[in-house]
Amino acid sequence: MKKLWILLFFVLFYSCDNENNEFEDLLPDIPVNQTIFLNNPEFIDLQVVGGWAYSQGGISGIIVYHYGINTFVAWERSAPHLSPKPCSTMTVKSGIIMKCACDDSEFSILDGAPMTEGVNFSARRYRVITTGPNTLQITNF
Repeated sequence: MKKLWILLFFVLFYSCDNENNEFEDLLPDIPVNQTIFLNNPEFIDLQVVGGWAYSQGGISGIIVYHYGINTFVAWERSAPHLSPKPCSTMTVKSGIIMKCACDDSEFSILDGAPMTEGVNFSARRYRVITTGPNTLQITNF
């Protein structure tokens, strides 16, 4: 009977562990520490709510979105459900959709949620910290 309880414990433990992993993306973990100066010409669109810009960093680059007053979000440009390759680098369409060219999958720029049926991973989000009046720090630590 004791062996049955031990076996049951391991089955439940490992099944719960696998359930948590289904929400992780397929992308490799790399350190991200990118500084953005909003006064630079390439980031001028980030000065207004609803503006977005591409930045370096991450695996295939970063998409930065001005979500609300003093609120920014940053997303990895690599599609979360595919291994990184040139066609899996997402681009912004219509200002609120991030699109992967490999399979035309779409993700919301507001919350990273998949908008394509069959895609179960959300876009990878990075932390955005306002470090000055015109400076953002994007990290994953």
